[in-house]
Amino acid sequence: MSLFRHCHVSVSHMSDASEARRLARTIALELGFDVRESEDLALVASELATNLVKHAQSGQLIFTSIEDDGRTGIKFQSQDNGPGISDVDQVITDGFSSTDSLGYGLGTINRLMDDFDIRPRPDGKNGTLITCRRWKRSHIRKHIPGPLSIGIATRSRPNMSLNGDAFVAEQWNKSVLIAVIDGLGHGQHANVAAQAAREYIEEHYDQPLSMLFRGAGRACRATRGVVMALARFDWDRNPIKMSFAGIGNIEIKVFGCPNPMKFLVQRGVVGLNAPEPIVAEYDWASSYVLVLHSDGLNSKWQWSDYPELDKASANETARLLLQGLARNDDDATVIVVRKSVSSVVASHDG
Repeated sequence: MSLFRHCHVSVSHMSDASEARRLARTIALELGFDVRESEDLALVASELATNLVKHAQSGQLIFTSIEDDGRTGIKFQSQDNGPGISDVDQVITDGFSSTDSLGYGLGTINRLMDDFDIRPRPDGKNGTLITCRRWKRSHIRKHIPGPLSIGIATRSRPNMSLNGDAFVAEQWNKSVLIAVIDGLGHGQHANVAAQAAREYIEEHYDQPLSMLFRGAGRACRATRGVVMALARFDWDRNPIKMSFAGIGNIEIKVFGCPNPMKFLVQRGVVGLNAPEPIVAEYDWASSYVLVLHSDGLNSKWQWSDYPELDKASANETARLLLQGLARNDDDATVIVVRKSVSSVVASHDG
């Protein structure tokens, strides 16, 4: 068991960034992070130290071990007495810099850490306080058979090589997360936006949905933005619980449910000052089928329109819906979640 709890590093010269990097790597390994995670944390410490020298001449880094609900992690804090930051969202944007650097430092920190906060110092003095945390994922086990099957089908807009949609499907322990992401517009710029959101979510898939939206929004600040919806299923409880949150026009349908589920989707664009998503939780039965799709598919359809879906697998369901509903003027993506073994699903809207 690690004895590390807390340490301070004074930073006033670029050489201190190397020391911060070395120390962060050592602490991370001692806390049980694997080699790749420790290198990520070393990079974050280096970026924080570099920013202290470039933008505030000097400051202090504080490394603290943290625990919560059986998890172990590390917290980094960067504190300075500099002029402060007038536009927090702008400095997090990849590519922005108030100096001659490339300006990717804080964007990198946002991607690598599980949560990230930047604000004026709380003690009323001039300066900025940056706080970020990363949790150890040694408790995560992948590729464990579960009660749900996921089917995915996607294609780019006809005659376009790049897909402006993206998706995520991550399963671990007794949970699964799915996401449909639609970059605004089509082609290269939509693809860049969708991939920025996808990469963030895949790096932090086990975090709360609200935090995934917040981090993806920061990751998409330098892009035209995305609309997206996330659904998480947890079967460590009975019945299975589904959590859902969405911003923008991603369509969600649930079939086989005797009482229609009501989903509160916020209007806005992730990456362009979207509102906080509304996260809601629902009981999930094995007879239900979830269909999540981008607006590249026609939304005016019912389960009874496709009788062959009753006995189809999740992958077959996704493929059939894409073939039957995809529009010719947009990228199209559909994810289907249903019981792992073949079952008959009620043929009505839920």
